[in-house]
Amino acid sequence: MGIQKDGVKFNVGGKIFETTSTTLANAGRDSFFGAMFNENWNLQTHNSSEFFLDRNPDCFAVLLDLLRTGELYIPSHVPEKLLYREAMFYGVLDHVRSAKWGQFDGNRLRFSRSVMGQAPGDGTAIRAGPDGGCCVAHGNMVHVYDWMLQEHPPINLDYQRVNDVGWIESETVVVGACERLGRGDGGMALFSASTGDLRHRFQVTHEDQLKSYTAGALSFSSDYKIFSSCKGRSNEYGIGVWDQVTGKQIDFYYEPIGWSLGDADRLQWLDATNCLLVATLFPRKDNCYISLLDFRDKSMVWSWSDVGAPATDERRVRDAIAMEETGSICVVNEYEDLGFMDLRSTAGSVRWCSRSRLMKGKMPDEPCYPKLALHQGQLFSSMNDSISVFCGPDWVLTSRLRQSYGGSICDFSIGGDRLFALHSEENVFDIWETPLPPIT
Repeated sequence: MGIQKDGVKFNVGGKIFETTSTTLANAGRDSFFGAMFNENWNLQTHNSSEFFLDRNPDCFAVLLDLLRTGELYIPSHVPEKLLYREAMFYGVLDHVRSAKWGQFDGNRLRFSRSVMGQAPGDGTAIRAGPDGGCCVAHGNMVHVYDWMLQEHPPINLDYQRVNDVGWIESETVVVGACERLGRGDGGMALFSASTGDLRHRFQVTHEDQLKSYTAGALSFSSDYKIFSSCKGRSNEYGIGVWDQVTGKQIDFYYEPIGWSLGDADRLQWLDATNCLLVATLFPRKDNCYISLLDFRDKSMVWSWSDVGAPATDERRVRDAIAMEETGSICVVNEYEDLGFMDLRSTAGSVRWCSRSRLMKGKMPDEPCYPKLALHQGQLFSSMNDSISVFCGPDWVLTSRLRQSYGGSICDFSIGGDRLFALHSEENVFDIWETPLPPIT
């Protein structure tokens, strides 16, 4: 039957609003307003001339205008936190988020704001959440922020150092931590993002016995698997795999002699090839080891190492990321020279590109090694207190993001249409957003 175009009247906190059922339907089926329609999108009035809502009328006016026009204008007398609370009540928070900033584009990013952490220095990792929030690993703590950048109760691991953290979805966070000798704890666990409460502990078994272990780098696959680098006291060195739904261990790839998996700095699941990139890098190890693992037949289908190569700083790999569309792996050294390796070749030589170099000479007093990220066909590389953006088939430098306060960038992450950059010296992180295109 379609959506009616009849007028609808609301009394919100004593203030009358009139709109149409078409405007209300823009909120979507899962919203407060969507529940006012039947399965055929006919408005259910229940013989009432108007709907009374004991809510804030000023916020209702802003949200109703958003549904009419798709644009968000917040008057100065309306507190943003109050508006977001009301948007959550009406089930239109996603509409507000979409109207606040545009679709992610590294070349159009603008600095939004900085958030100061609870203690200076020692930041381990920052991870963007799927809804625009983030979490920051700092010592034995993980600080979780929602998309409004309001901090939730922290995750406290009681003196176990956090090595990595990742999001399952907007309400759950996975944390990998160091084992404490003599305590039998450590490893990997699932926590509530909103309360910090422990929900599940992921266990490792070896020869049918439970083992304590240190969980390092994390990765997640589209078929609901969790991967973690693992180090145990016996033979539990390698990559563990768990079912995200049941929480049970389903596989383990043991570290081959002469190779390094359990100390990995980066894991990256590759959907197209059903393989896992594992990169163990200097200075965690004296040498670098990069490999692709196929868990279906427990094989290492591609590998590279600098063992036996001249140990020069200009050729030491500090980070690596797989680029499935081009069939290559991108690496970076401490001068932000990019290098590329062809996954279709077993030779494994690095083709370095010095044109990306942005810095020469003396390193800063507190340097942070470069990190890489690939997002929507754009390549990102951090260097000191800036992040460079590379585009095109030849990965040409197209823009730089820089916010000097807080020292060097020790980690950054992209997600929820935002880029988060964690600084090392002041434990402050920056938020970068793409502005909405101008109204024409």
